[in-house]
Amino acid sequence: MTDTTENMIDAAPDNLEPHFEPMGWHHWPAFPWLSYQFRRGLGETQEGGGAISEHFLAASRMIPGDKESWHREYMVMAEQNRARGQEADASGHVRTAMNCYLRAAEHFRQAEFHLEPTDPRRLPTFEQMEACSHGFLKHLNPPGEVVDIPYEPGKPICGYFVRAPYPGDRLPVLICFGGLDSIKDEMWFMQAHGALQRGISVLMVDLPGQGGTLRRHGLTARADTEVPVGACIDWLLMRGDVDPDRIACCGSSMGGYYAARAGCYEPRLAACIAHGAIWDVHEMWGDKDDSFGLAMHIRWVMGAGSMAEAMETAKAFRLDGHIDNMRCPFLVLHGGHDVLTVKAATQTYEAAIAAGVDATLRLTTPEETGAEHCQHDNPTIGQELLADWLADRFGIDQRALMKTGWSPLA
Repeated sequence: MTDTTENMIDAAPDNLEPHFEPMGWHHWPAFPWLSYQFRRGLGETQEGGGAISEHFLAASRMIPGDKESWHREYMVMAEQNRARGQEADASGHVRTAMNCYLRAAEHFRQAEFHLEPTDPRRLPTFEQMEACSHGFLKHLNPPGEVVDIPYEPGKPICGYFVRAPYPGDRLPVLICFGGLDSIKDEMWFMQAHGALQRGISVLMVDLPGQGGTLRRHGLTARADTEVPVGACIDWLLMRGDVDPDRIACCGSSMGGYYAARAGCYEPRLAACIAHGAIWDVHEMWGDKDDSFGLAMHIRWVMGAGSMAEAMETAKAFRLDGHIDNMRCPFLVLHGGHDVLTVKAATQTYEAAIAAGVDATLRLTTPEETGAEHCQHDNPTIGQELLADWLADRFGIDQRALMKTGWSPLA
């Protein structure tokens, strides 16, 4: 593992020219948060989230460090792809339409990302992204489903269910969710695509504090994530196409805490994946104030008026005292040069092992790429690692499987 300074995502490197570092491409080194998000977008191109040239063209038109120009230029790319997708759809050019909708969804996600929660453009931009995701999902075989998981009265968990394109009455399922700022629509690029390729159906959801569940219903994050994950399992068990003995969950970034916490108290989970481990949210961010680059997201997600208030809430978001209760197999997949700390991964893994958990730790290296937080610089390798681990745990023979599918997800 390559050593890295812990929790220094907001620190500019010494070299302020565009360059490559162990965790990936730094486009605007003087603006590390924008560089990070741009790197995230670049990585998602290889899973269908835009084209490399589109991201660079948008960046070339931005004012470095200016979030308004970021929104403007990603809206241009999003609207172009959506219009082309709608035209292709109307002409029966379904594969082109799907490609365009998926690219447009990623660009709308980028355009929405830096807007303040109270900005009147935020929810409409988010819902344009969702509409493009829906356009993509409807053409899958079998078609993806837009679902509301019953949760609080009038406030469901927003999600997408996609059945794996392989025969079988009841298939295994991965519940996919993000973290602080990642959403169900982004899970295609980070988790879901790889699971589907290996015969595992997916339920991509916005837990409380995420995506549509936060934006439309105002539901903020909660530490006891076994409750919303349990609601997702309740819903899955009502379906006739789900294997009740092979349901897993995977959380990315802060979702690494969410997934692990759910795995500690939800006995119906057959496996659990922390895709970017978090041992203690307060320990990670407790010294950050309202000038921190993620402060807006943290306050919003935690339902707080200030970082101080958010960090008080965050004290409950810790695995210490809970990990002893985990009984299912547990994968910790973590970037070996993760600027949001590598220590969290080793803490989580070592505590799990000490508690007798069947735990696996996989740190990705700069040499193989994918060393960034959640493998944002190469999400394909992240999907390969987590989905192969899960397929093995579920007893899936991939050689045999590939001879049976009717809609290979290339």
